[in-house]
Amino acid sequence: MESVNTITQEVSLHKATWRDFRAIMDLERRCFLKDAWPWMDVLASLTFPRTVRIKAEIDDIVAGFVIGDQRRKIGWIASIGVLPNVRRQGIGALLLAACERELRTPIIRLILRPSNHSARSLYLKSGYVEVEIKRRYYAGGEDGLIMERVIG
Repeated sequence: MESVNTITQEVSLHKATWRDFRAIMDLERRCFLKDAWPWMDVLASLTFPRTVRIKAEIDDIVAGFVIGDQRRKIGWIASIGVLPNVRRQGIGALLLAACERELRTPIIRLILRPSNHSARSLYLKSGYVEVEIKRRYYAGGEDGLIMERVIG
């Protein structure tokens, strides 16, 4: 798909498949802890035909991933994560942009914890705006912040 040179390493993007299940499941758990998807949802996202699923690799190690899906004319970034030790090197932005292109919808949405300041900053820099709050969306009662980007 694409590659970008980060400060110290080269990142390449590839379509993720069911063969990446263990690596993506591990990454999902490391990134989201108590909010991690159950294994069945991860496996489904890697096998459903219309799901966008992209992995970022550094030296053949899955360092990040994004899962997207289309719901009518709206695309959703369902999950996006980057290994903690390689964050802030542009991998999340690269995955986000690749998923937006693959979704091919005029509107892209995502939901995140308002306390996830680094993700929120990435989305704001990428042109997303805050559009709605889902009350008590996450485990522990934290709200979910829905952000949206209108494409072209």
